[in-house]
Amino acid sequence: MTEEPNRLGDFLRARRQLVTPEQAGVPVTGVRRVPGLRREEVAMLAGISADYYLRLERGRDRSPSVQVLESLARVLRLEDSARDYLLGLAADKPRRRRPRGQTVPPSTAEFVAVLPFPAFVESRYLDVLVANPLATALSPRLVAGANRLRDVFLDPEEQAMWPDWEASAAVLVASFRSTVGTGTDDPRFVELVGELSLASPLFRQLWARHDVRPREGAVVVPFLHPQVGELRLTRQKLHITGTDGMMLVVFHPDRATGDADKLALLASAALPVSPGRG
Repeated sequence: MTEEPNRLGDFLRARRQLVTPEQAGVPVTGVRRVPGLRREEVAMLAGISADYYLRLERGRDRSPSVQVLESLARVLRLEDSARDYLLGLAADKPRRRRPRGQTVPPSTAEFVAVLPFPAFVESRYLDVLVANPLATALSPRLVAGANRLRDVFLDPEEQAMWPDWEASAAVLVASFRSTVGTGTDDPRFVELVGELSLASPLFRQLWARHDVRPREGAVVVPFLHPQVGELRLTRQKLHITGTDGMMLVVFHPDRATGDADKLALLASAALPVSPGRG
């Protein structure tokens, strides 16, 4: 019988290692052999016994009270999204997610096709499901069948488009963890995380941090485009109702800047060539 993963304990362990004694107000004496806080320090600051905290980390108690979790979130300096994720880990046991189709609603696909900005639809696993020609002009990796995680971590040309690709990759991993939640027994998740953990040391390092953040829209994203140079676009992300976590992603420029002109150049290059008249 396969042992159930200790998601709560793994999360607590990873997050306490990221909080320094100085941040927690813990006096430092002697040589510390572990990064971050010790178990007994977390327990003391959270107002619980060291033995009880040890049981939480080792998976011997997987149903702590909300009050205990709130205290741990405070000690571990969790932001709201990570706090909510922690509460979810300790809620009902994760149930196996029923596989659902990855077919984009026809009306959404038609909408993406006529948008005058780079646009695509991504799944909860960051698979690109549909993309318009301007999205592909922005990045050749934005095509149906691609995966944003795989491209950002494994494709040097995609990495070259991001001024600080490692920071961008960290945000992507944290939002991916937030989207997947406790559904980590899904075969698609297991396949993708397994592949990237083997192929990318950076992904392996970031995944071990257990960072969590929501899939945000209205974020200005800088690009280093090989054709038009520096380009800053605002990214909007919109949930597509009636789907299993699909999101519409749209990039648009500030019309008061030269970025609109650069995007217009990409748009003209993406137009299909009309056949000549005989």
